[in-house]
Amino acid sequence: MYAGLKGRSPSSLPEIARAYGISHDHLKKASAELCRLGHLEAVRGRSGGVQLAHPPEDISLGAVVRRTEGNVTLVECFDETTNTCPLRAECRFRVALKEALEAFFGVLDRYTLADLLASREKLGGCLGIGDEKCPKASTDQAIGDYRERDHHL
Repeated sequence: MYAGLKGRSPSSLPEIARAYGISHDHLKKASAELCRLGHLEAVRGRSGGVQLAHPPEDISLGAVVRRTEGNVTLVECFDETTNTCPLRAECRFRVALKEALEAFFGVLDRYTLADLLASREKLGGCLGIGDEKCPKASTDQAIGDYRERDHHL
């Protein structure tokens, strides 16, 4: 999201780590993986860093999560090679969990990075980019506002 807010201006990893309050080492690993997968580009040089490799509207959240998380194994029985559950032949909970996982990815597939960046100025303010101040709102209120304003879910 940070790289999307910065547009074609590269963002340094220390700058991003400070904005999110996360470990630089963790961010270095995550950004290397996103570069390897083609979602980010590394920009070398004095004012280098990372930037988006594609326009935000072309970056599907579902695709990014699938590619970064690999085969999501919610429970042991999703992996036939390690499944030792005695209920595996008759378990309907596994069916429900598989359906829930498909729904999870189905929702993510409806969103792109551009959808997440719809409130650019406010988001930038929350991350110290630009002059806008970060609004204070509860997570539930923010989700409700987003659904009403942008998607009518």
